[in-house]
Amino acid sequence: MLGDTAVAVHPDDPRYLHLHGKSVVHPVSGRSIPIICDAELVDMAFGTGAVKITPAHDPNDFKTGKRHNLEFINLLDDNGCINENGGPFAGQPRFKARVTVVEMLKAKGLFRGVADNEMRLGLCSRSKDVIEPVLKPQWWVKCDVMAARSCEAVRTGELEILPKEFEAVWFRWLENIRDWCISRQLWWGHRIPAYYIHLEDEGSEAGGSPGMPSEDMGRWVVGRTLAEAQAAAEARYPGRAVRLSQDEDVLDTWFSSGLFPFSVFKWPEPSLDLDKFYPGALLETGHDILFFWVARMVMMGLQLTGKVPFKQVYLHAMVRDAHGRKMSKTLGNVIDPLHVIEGITLEGLHATLTAGNLDSKEVAKAIAGQTADFPDGIEQCGTDALRFA
Repeated sequence: MLGDTAVAVHPDDPRYLHLHGKSVVHPVSGRSIPIICDAELVDMAFGTGAVKITPAHDPNDFKTGKRHNLEFINLLDDNGCINENGGPFAGQPRFKARVTVVEMLKAKGLFRGVADNEMRLGLCSRSKDVIEPVLKPQWWVKCDVMAARSCEAVRTGELEILPKEFEAVWFRWLENIRDWCISRQLWWGHRIPAYYIHLEDEGSEAGGSPGMPSEDMGRWVVGRTLAEAQAAAEARYPGRAVRLSQDEDVLDTWFSSGLFPFSVFKWPEPSLDLDKFYPGALLETGHDILFFWVARMVMMGLQLTGKVPFKQVYLHAMVRDAHGRKMSKTLGNVIDPLHVIEGITLEGLHATLTAGNLDSKEVAKAIAGQTADFPDGIEQCGTDALRFA
């Protein structure tokens, strides 16, 4: 609520016709925020029919904010605490603030009540923590031209996808493509070769710092090396002392993977291997990564070399468990082919789960699954039976 910058009502809702074009006062900051009409977001039959809009912390509200040119107020710091935009709640962890904000509303006599509301809540797959949408400057790749060229390659036969029915998946992805966010806030991966310019004669506070919303986007330079970026920065600010700091973000793993067909041959430097082995003839892979990997390789190959990275894409079926689920380490349902060939006891299967980094709850779930599927372990089947299956 601390980041609300509008209240939306349906334009046809008779209860609020008299409020069109009016404003309300935010109960914490005292800001005057507009009452807007939005038929796309608001369902008249749900709740009060009046919806608070927090553009900086909700995907649907973000789109609404763009449609109505609303103010975007970021409330959270990188530790999940309320920042200086939260007024008297600044510094409070977000879960504590959800309690203290309600207490404040009660003290002001503004609290109407509480009701359960079913909703989707995003949880981190690793930590199980609640995911909080926040605004962050990111690096993006414009994909429309590359995607159109990749579609054309399939239509003309320059690139063949087998089985042919997966062409429909190819076109559905690429004909509806959006710009691609390629920056990731992780500790591993290819670090983005972008550098932020700090001007020594401005002091340490000027211009913000990399990764912060206050940064000046005109201060970024890119380079294959620090020296190349330094030269670009000095050319942009001639005669002034500049200091560079590299962005801490890394590239999306599919960006790095998309470079694979030609980067392994020392591209962008010319090489005999690049001339001889690029493009390749055949890529064989699973159909589940047709867009995530194959399309990225094709788009980037066409864009950076002018050639498709391979002439044919052969998509194999997915090996699944007895319940039709994709085999996954986190599910604990991966079957080692050697265990089918040589056989293994149920206790031996259980022991395989402790060798990785599975959470204890997931280990318990996987043990239950193994017990249900293989109460007597897996009998020795030999290589021929495995290959035939």
